[in-house]
Amino acid sequence: MIQENLEMVRKEIEMTCARYGRRKEEVTLIAVSKTKPLEDLQEAYRAGIRDFGENKVQELMDKIPRMPGDVRWHMIGHLQRNKVKYLVGKVSLIHSVDSLPLAQEISREATKQNVETDILVQVNVAGEQSKFGTSLEEALTLVQHISLLPGLHIKGLMTIAPYTDQEEDNRTYFRFLRQLSVDIAQKNIDNVNMNVLSMGMTGDYRTAIQEGATCVRVGTGIFGSRN
Repeated sequence: MIQENLEMVRKEIEMTCARYGRRKEEVTLIAVSKTKPLEDLQEAYRAGIRDFGENKVQELMDKIPRMPGDVRWHMIGHLQRNKVKYLVGKVSLIHSVDSLPLAQEISREATKQNVETDILVQVNVAGEQSKFGTSLEEALTLVQHISLLPGLHIKGLMTIAPYTDQEEDNRTYFRFLRQLSVDIAQKNIDNVNMNVLSMGMTGDYRTAIQEGATCVRVGTGIFGSRN
C-alpha cells in the first residue's frame, strides 16, 4: 500500500509542477512518519524515500539508529529547548524554530559539538492559537536576530496551514509565506537564504506547490490514517 500511495503522490507532484512551470526536482517530498512503525519507514525507504519527518524527539532518536545512514531526518514538530541537545548533529533540517531562545539553545549546542545546523523559521501565518510559530509581522526581526548566532544557518521558512477539507482555502496563507520569503531575501542578510519553503501537507500540498513550496510534508497520503 505504501509503495502505491507513494507513486500516486509523486505523480501528483510531477503533474502539479508541470502544470505550473516548475521542475519536479525543485520539490522535496518529506514522508511524515510520526507514530508509524519501523516496518512502514523501511517500506517507504525501499520505494525510494530518503527524507523522513518526525514530530517527537524521543521517537526520532529511537528510529535514527535503526534506519540506513543515508536517510535525511527532518524535525517538523514543536521543539522544546531541553531536547535540543539530542537533535543537533543528527538531523538534516529543523523546520520548527519559532523563537529566539530556541535558536540560541540550538546555537549553543551546535557550537559545543562543533557542527553547523540548518534551520527554518516557523511562521504562524494564519495566527491560529493552537499552532506555534512567530507572526508574519515579527518574522523579519526574528530572522535578523537569529542570523547573528554561530553554528546556525537559516535556509528558509516553514508554516503549518489550518486543517481544511478544501485545500484552496489555504492558498492565501501559502502566498503570504512565499511573499515573506521574497521580502526577506531582498534584505540580503548575512547567513540567511530563503531557498526552502516548507509548506503543504496531505490535504493541500498541490496548492502549496503552486504557490512555491520546495518541501511538502506528507504523512497520511503515504502511510494511511493514524490510529
